[in-house]
Amino acid sequence: MNTKSLIYGLVGLVAGSAITGVLMVNLTQAQPQNFTKNNPTQTQANSQTSQSDPHHPQHSQMGMMNHQQMDQHFIEMMIPHHQGAIDMADLALTKAKRPEIKKLAEAIKTDQNREIEEMKSWYKEWYGTEVPASSHMQMPMHSGMGMMGMDMMNMDLDSLKNAADFDQAFIQQMIPHHKMAVMMSAMILDSDRPQMRDLARNIIEAQSAEIEQMRQWYQTWYQ
Repeated sequence: MNTKSLIYGLVGLVAGSAITGVLMVNLTQAQPQNFTKNNPTQTQANSQTSQSDPHHPQHSQMGMMNHQQMDQHFIEMMIPHHQGAIDMADLALTKAKRPEIKKLAEAIKTDQNREIEEMKSWYKEWYGTEVPASSHMQMPMHSGMGMMGMDMMNMDLDSLKNAADFDQAFIQQMIPHHKMAVMMSAMILDSDRPQMRDLARNIIEAQSAEIEQMRQWYQTWYQ
């Protein structure tokens, strides 16, 4: 598959959505129980349908945030999302059997730790304060859903620790996790800040490529 086509397709899919709606809808859709043993991309069709529906609640939230608010909210949401990927990568470094998975885990840790530090620095510069530690729980219009989302992510980490085939479970969880980051990043491609636009493009390009690589591994190893 052409990587650029994948990137453009994902970006076009989510244009006009809002970060909070994207996160909460896809957090539910992205859980590994939606996978079958032979189809690690089963959730894609459902996600595409909801994202492209003009009557979907996500689209009604467009325009409720200005660019500055979108940037702020994106950082508050993406930092804990990145941390979730880093936690999964830490597990992979000790539990994965295949060197390909361990190499990917190292790349995830390097890239996403760097991006977290960048976002924290920008947040302090632009908003005059540290990123709220509980920002992932403070989600306007979705009272209580932030806590639910993090509980679900924690449950996934527990299931990953105890997976019979760690490598398979890692791919099953990391693909939708990356996919969510790609969709969230599409929301700030038109940010007024060049730093945010560059970050969005980097996340979309890097994580789309990693999604495709994991899909290829899954097909080779498990089908």
